[in-house]
Amino acid sequence: MALFHPDNCTMSERHKQIYAYCELAYTAVDFSAAALFVVGSILFLKEATTYLGTWLFLVGSILFGLRPTIKLFREIAYIRLGKYEDLPEGTENNTGWLNPNMK
Repeated sequence: MALFHPDNCTMSERHKQIYAYCELAYTAVDFSAAALFVVGSILFLKEATTYLGTWLFLVGSILFGLRPTIKLFREIAYIRLGKYEDLPEGTENNTGWLNPNMK
């Protein structure tokens, strides 16, 4: 399996779930970072709120840095899931943290 290949998200139902969860997290982080930058920009209009605006820019920057981390996490999850594709029927509970039904 090639990293970041567009077809990775369609390999199985579990791949589709991982893709959906990561896209949701990516979008939430993206929206939050953008909102912090907008509010930070507004706060920069007055000198009295520049300090808070700076902190919002910093947190927004950290969130923007989290975006590629989410995509890398998704690809690692695909790789971990791929290791178990060839297991015999009935042994799917051996997939560790990727299986929400694991007892």
